[in-house]
Amino acid sequence: MTLPLSYSLLSLALLLGACKPTGSSQPAAAPPPVPVQTAVVRQRDVPRVVESMGAVQALRAVTVKSQVDGMIARVHFQEGDEVKAGDLLVSLDRRPFENSLRIARADLANARAEFLRATTDVERYLRLEQQQAISKEQFSQLNTKVETTKALAQAKEAAVANAELLLGYTEIRAPIDGRTGQLILHEGALVKANDVSQSIVALNQLAPIAAAFAVPESTLAAIRAALADGRASVVVTDRNSGLVRADGKLSFVDNAVDPTTGTIVLKAVFENSNHQLWPGQFVQVQTKTGVDLAVIVVPATAVQAGQTGAQVYVVKADQTVELRPVKVLRSAGDELLIAEGLRSGETVVTDGQLRLVPGAKVQSTTLGATAPSKKTTRAP
Repeated sequence: MTLPLSYSLLSLALLLGACKPTGSSQPAAAPPPVPVQTAVVRQRDVPRVVESMGAVQALRAVTVKSQVDGMIARVHFQEGDEVKAGDLLVSLDRRPFENSLRIARADLANARAEFLRATTDVERYLRLEQQQAISKEQFSQLNTKVETTKALAQAKEAAVANAELLLGYTEIRAPIDGRTGQLILHEGALVKANDVSQSIVALNQLAPIAAAFAVPESTLAAIRAALADGRASVVVTDRNSGLVRADGKLSFVDNAVDPTTGTIVLKAVFENSNHQLWPGQFVQVQTKTGVDLAVIVVPATAVQAGQTGAQVYVVKADQTVELRPVKVLRSAGDELLIAEGLRSGETVVTDGQLRLVPGAKVQSTTLGATAPSKKTTRAP
């Protein structure tokens, strides 16, 4: 069967088109670089720190009360005054105690007179007793009277000393250096001795001052070792004002771990001469137990968990990324210390890893940033 000439020419044209070499086709466009955030790997000294929360407390706090019953005659301080140990705070009415002292002294004088007379009688009858002019029983009674009057005189001396002591208690003095608080009782108020329900004023020592805080028991060994070596130091930060005090000295480790919380209480002492720290203030506490020297540090967001462990994307010189396994030593705030896998000066990806594969090309940029809007100037 003979095909028409037009059909043969069409078949030949289709065959030649199918046999056209593939080299003449356009190459596929390369994917655009992936925008990522990056950071440079650093090498520096990093302190070993135990983070915790604590509260400032007075190193010594005293609630001032009266030791005798009486009436407040005068208050010698203002609320909030700084006082020294021994300063007079309150005077009570002295008159009842002065009268008691006079009575005690009169009783003492009487007892001493009785003792003197008994001693004189013994001396006078001693020669008669030697001459057997009086009975031994009578002389023994005289000696007994000497001993009883002597004991009575000693008791009266103690009564006088006690009356003088009670009179001294009418002057209530500061037992410590500190700052006075709110005055509870004023002039004319009646006070009772050692009243458990009422006090006159409270004194708090502000310099030096302490900060109490609790740390996990897992950190106790490191803290005790640092304390023994003199390396332990404490830094506190006020959460509200941002005040930082770095002169704390660890002074106390409690004698038992709290089994309910698994923590142990520590105390640090600060000089606080300018009274920047205040009793009852809540602070963030950093207990420094040592320093890791010349360690590799990267942001914590750069390290991700992989099937074989921790890994990071490292940006190479040609702006492509390499997935590299690393060994994490420990964390330090928002950073991680790397034991193996990175060198100082290398660049790692800190954000945008989900879009990456090994060998992908990247462009370092700030993710989520928006272009500044153009301002339209209106004609006046």
